[in-house]
Amino acid sequence: MLTDLISSKTSALHHNLSVEQLIQHALDRQEGALASTGALRAFTGNFTGRSPKDKYIVEEAAVSASVDWGKVNQPMTCADFNRLYQKALAYMEDKELFVFDGFAGADPNERLPIRVINEYAWHNLFARQLFIRPTDDELRNHRAEFTVISLPGLQADPEKDGTFSETFICVSFEQRLVLIGGTEYAGEMKKSIFSVLNYLLPSKGILPMHCSANVGEAGDVALFFGLSGTGKTTLSADPKRRLIGDDEHGWSDHGVYNFEGGCYAKCASLSEEKEPQIWGAIGQGTVLENVVLDPITGIADYKNTSLTENTRAAYPIDRISNAVIPGIAGQPGVIIFLTADAFGVLPPISKLTKEQAMFHFLSGYTSKLAGTERGVTQPEATFSACFGAPFLPLHPKVYADMLGRKIEEHQVKVYLVNTGWTGGPYGVGTRMNLSYTRKMVSAALDGSIEKAGFTADPIFNLLCPDFIEEVPRELLQPRNTWVHAEAYEQAAKELLDKFAQNYKKFSLNQ
Repeated sequence: MLTDLISSKTSALHHNLSVEQLIQHALDRQEGALASTGALRAFTGNFTGRSPKDKYIVEEAAVSASVDWGKVNQPMTCADFNRLYQKALAYMEDKELFVFDGFAGADPNERLPIRVINEYAWHNLFARQLFIRPTDDELRNHRAEFTVISLPGLQADPEKDGTFSETFICVSFEQRLVLIGGTEYAGEMKKSIFSVLNYLLPSKGILPMHCSANVGEAGDVALFFGLSGTGKTTLSADPKRRLIGDDEHGWSDHGVYNFEGGCYAKCASLSEEKEPQIWGAIGQGTVLENVVLDPITGIADYKNTSLTENTRAAYPIDRISNAVIPGIAGQPGVIIFLTADAFGVLPPISKLTKEQAMFHFLSGYTSKLAGTERGVTQPEATFSACFGAPFLPLHPKVYADMLGRKIEEHQVKVYLVNTGWTGGPYGVGTRMNLSYTRKMVSAALDGSIEKAGFTADPIFNLLCPDFIEEVPRELLQPRNTWVHAEAYEQAAKELLDKFAQNYKKFSLNQ
C-alpha cells in the first residue's frame, strides 16, 4: 500500500490527529499563530491563490480519450509523473508527516473515501475542516480510493520533469493519486478532489456542480450558480432556509448532496453586521489564510488586504447554525444563475427555457470591473463554462447535457438573475439594489413569480416578469431604465455578440 511505503521511509507519521493536536503541532513548528478567536492563522507564501498553469492530468490509457485536453487540462506523461512520485518518496524520507482519512461526498452511497498526506500540520488541519470527517466506526473501516500528497517544500525541475515551473498539481486517475508540490496554498487540495469528482461522477449519472445550495422548510431545494462577485454566498445565505453547502455539490437520482464537510469563505472586509454566519463560524480550529492579526491582541483585521484580496477562512460546516447535517437533500425545484452584468443590459431576473438554461450554463457569464485588474479600464465580459471551467476534466457539454436532462426530468424552474448594473453600464448606471434582488430571488423560490405575466426581452429573448411585489416595474425591463434607448440597444447587441463568439468554442466537432 502507498501509506505502508511512505511509513517505512518517514521519521514520523501522525494519523488523524484532533483539531487541538494539529494546532499544537502547527504552533510548535512555527507554521502559524493563534488569533483571539482560537483560529489558526497561516501564510501561504508566494502563492495566495491557485496556480492553473501548473495543473496537469497524467495522460494514461484509461483517460486519454475522455479528457478535454487543453489549457485547463494539460497532459503530463506517465514517465514525468512517476519521476515526480519517486522524488516525493525520497523527499518524505526524513519528514514528519500528517495524515487525514475522510470522505468527499455527504451521501454515503456515493462518497469517495480519500486520504490526505501533508508536510504541514496546518494543511492537515485545513483538510480535516474542509473534507467530511468520519465517525470512529467509519474510520476503522476506511479504505482510501484516492490519495492527495501535498509537499510545499518539494519543487519540480521544469527541464527534467516536463513542468511549466517548479510548482505542480498532478492527477493520476490510474494510480488514484494527486501530487502537489511547490505551493503552500491549501486550496489546491480542495479543488484537486473537486476536479477528480468532476471526472468520476458523470459516468455514474451524477452531475458535479460548482454551486451553493439551500433548502426551505417544505424541503424545497434551490441551487445557486455564480462566479466571484455575483452574490452567490450572500443570496444563498437566507435565514429562512437551511444551508446544504456553499461551494461544491452532486446531483444524483436521489437528490442533491454536499461534497464537503466545511466552508472556505472569503473574509476580505468581513464584518459581523454584513455576514453574521461567517463571522460566528470563525473559532477554534478555523484556518485563517493570509489574514493580518494585531501582534498584541491577536484580533483579525479583515479590512487589511495588504497580503492578498483572497484572504480565506476554512471551518467545518456545522459551525453554521442552520446548516443541513449531513449535507443531503431532495431534488432541486429552482436553479438560480447569478451574473453581475457591468454593461447594464441584462434583466434583473428572467425565466429560462431548458435550452436557454443549458446555453447560460455553458456560458457562465459575468463581467470584470474597471480597476479590478491591471490594464482593465472598461468592463470586460468573462465566461467560465459551467461556472467552474478550471475544474472540468471532461468537455463542458457533457455537464451541460446532464443539466438539461435533469431539468427536464424533475421539471426544475431556472432563472437568470443580474446583480450587476441597471440604468447604464458601470460608471453611468447604478448597482442593482440588493433588497430588490432578494425580493426577486424570494419570488422565484416561493413560486409567486410564476403568477405574473412575462414579456420577452427583444434582444436576448429572455422572459422578464411583468410584476414582482415591492420591485419597481420599470426595473424589470432594462431598456426602460436607460435614458437613451439607442444606447441600450447598441450595448445589448454588443454583449449578445460576445455570448455568440464564446459559444462557438463548444462545438464537439472542433
